[in-house]
Amino acid sequence: MTRSLDGIRVIDAASLAAGPLVATYLGELGAEVIKIEQPGTGDAIRSWGAQKNGHGLMWKSVGRNKRTATLDLRKPAGQQLFCELAAVADVVIINTRPSTLERWGLSYESLATVNPGLVMLHVTGFGAGGPNSDRPGFGTLGEAMSGFAHTTGEQDGPPTLPSFMLADGVAALTGTYAVLAALYHRDMHGGTGQLIDLNLVEPLARLLEQSVLTYDQLGIVPTRAGNKWDISAPRNTYRTKDDQWIAVSGSAPTVAKRIFKAIGRAELADDPDFGDPQQRLKNADAVDAAVAEWIIARTLDEAMTVFELEEVAAAPVYDAPRLLADPHLQARKTYTPVDDPDLGSIRMQAPVPRLSQTPAVIDHTGRGLGADNAYVYGEILALTEEEIERLRSDNVI
Repeated sequence: MTRSLDGIRVIDAASLAAGPLVATYLGELGAEVIKIEQPGTGDAIRSWGAQKNGHGLMWKSVGRNKRTATLDLRKPAGQQLFCELAAVADVVIINTRPSTLERWGLSYESLATVNPGLVMLHVTGFGAGGPNSDRPGFGTLGEAMSGFAHTTGEQDGPPTLPSFMLADGVAALTGTYAVLAALYHRDMHGGTGQLIDLNLVEPLARLLEQSVLTYDQLGIVPTRAGNKWDISAPRNTYRTKDDQWIAVSGSAPTVAKRIFKAIGRAELADDPDFGDPQQRLKNADAVDAAVAEWIIARTLDEAMTVFELEEVAAAPVYDAPRLLADPHLQARKTYTPVDDPDLGSIRMQAPVPRLSQTPAVIDHTGRGLGADNAYVYGEILALTEEEIERLRSDNVI
């Protein structure tokens, strides 16, 4: 089966989440991805989060479709091998600090001398060109500095951080389309490779730009409002009679009026204080209370039956068991079983974009540390068995 990125080789020398996720997405689309890791320890994501029988569950997904090879980039011999790999690659993904790359001779300028067509994605905490360029950074800092934490949480509560890798995930999606754009430029416009400067603050800040626009033009600093949103009402999560939760959104005026009808308050649609979108925002607490009162008197199934009949934008709040049990997601095979040599069958999320002619697929789960050393060094770089054994005894690989 032909896939979109067949023939593209990616060297994933990044760690933890953002950079490696870019490589994961490219691998699903058919690129040959070679994961480079520190001998002995590997990427920290292998031991990150939930474990089963000593195997990191997150690694099994983030490491999908990747060949794995060990290489100590701190040693001159490792740096030379990396240059040789970069010379036969289309994409290099790395998140080492700029000063370290310079010291190792692995900056984009250095690698481009051996491969002018190379696309290099450099993920850092804060990006190049400012006083924080060489500071280490994690997604938590991006979630704080992007404005996300400031606008998330209850009105009288503290700034709230997500319980998952939000900044890394948004940066990864941004990095993926940037790599595809750079490859298109190189291959379709006769261009060279190029450096992509990506950080963990700006991609998420882009999604929160309304806060900056509001302050810049109106002098207003948006504050936390729990699950409410100052552009639409109702908009919240509501507890049901059977102690479940439903999310409801009245973002479009027509949908808001359907909500009024669904909860038996159709007359509110013609009331100037509730029918007009701007006036409804001023009365958001009253709208919220009316919806909450109606939902708490009904079970989840009862409320959702009415909402679906009236075409209201509402959905149950799912946990993991409900995600796996949802009939629509089951029909789409959103979560698919994948065989794993260590853990047996693992249900993991299938590739998200559904391409009709070149579908993305999961070939295999994350492999053991250095599982493909023989292929990477013996076949790609054509080293002899003696040379590979010497590198191994010197702890270079």
